[in-house]
Amino acid sequence: MHSSKVRTAIFPVAGLGTRFLPATKATPKELLPVIDTPLIQYAIDEARAAGIERMIFVSHPSKGAIERYVSADAKLSSQLRAKGKDKIADKLDAACIDDSSEDAIFVMQHEPLGLGHAVLCAAEQALPGPVAVVLPDDLILGEKGCLAEMIEAHEAGVAGHIVAAMDVPRENVYKYGILEVSHRQGEVSRALGMVEKPEPEAAPSNTAVVGRYVLDESIFDDLRTQEPGAGGEIQLTDAIARGIGRVGLAGFHFSGQRFDCGSKEGMLRATLKLASQDPAFDQVIAEFTPVPASDLAAE
Repeated sequence: MHSSKVRTAIFPVAGLGTRFLPATKATPKELLPVIDTPLIQYAIDEARAAGIERMIFVSHPSKGAIERYVSADAKLSSQLRAKGKDKIADKLDAACIDDSSEDAIFVMQHEPLGLGHAVLCAAEQALPGPVAVVLPDDLILGEKGCLAEMIEAHEAGVAGHIVAAMDVPRENVYKYGILEVSHRQGEVSRALGMVEKPEPEAAPSNTAVVGRYVLDESIFDDLRTQEPGAGGEIQLTDAIARGIGRVGLAGFHFSGQRFDCGSKEGMLRATLKLASQDPAFDQVIAEFTPVPASDLAAE
């Protein structure tokens, strides 16, 4: 088991976002906003807060808008300041990648060959040591970032592979990768294995894996020799399972609230959650919801 620092975060952003068509015909799903902040921005900010040194975006040639979004736009910033809109310009400048102090790389995944393949696309650009994988579709809101919590657990030697975990209703286990849990202690569920989208009656637990991973660097070697799995794709879960005997696997029960923003329902829940925390939206929410928005936003 390695306990070296997690310096790299991989963002798989090559997907087509078919569940949000026609909106995603022209706009990548990662740029869809929750109120006024795109999903990718939440992911970037979470990585920054966790002390990540290099961000690798595994994208697709058709999604150049993501690279344009994360890059600095000096002309736009200058135009805003010339109009006296300094606060907006400051927010824009703070959101984008600062080339002088941040390391961001784009690599292409030309074919949809699975999440494992997307992670492998980043292998040559990753810094030495363990790596984090952040799925922007999974928005996790909390006082402390999920990735920061997981990196702390990894550096404490909990396991070589750590996955974000949450308990879900038994009838919903077929939507997730499910851990075979040996025992749980506090935030950590020790796992003997992982099953991808099992039927409820066959699931080894109701502890589901969601879109944050902190992985021992041996994951790249396992992915290089990983045979295609479900759907004919290279599955990250399969490669993680191969390393359990060497580096161990644990599910980390994070403190924040997760929203599946790969679905319309999850995106709406996240929007209502954030709107319910801002008094500026009280009147609007009251016009359309007979119950408090905070109740509607609950997972």
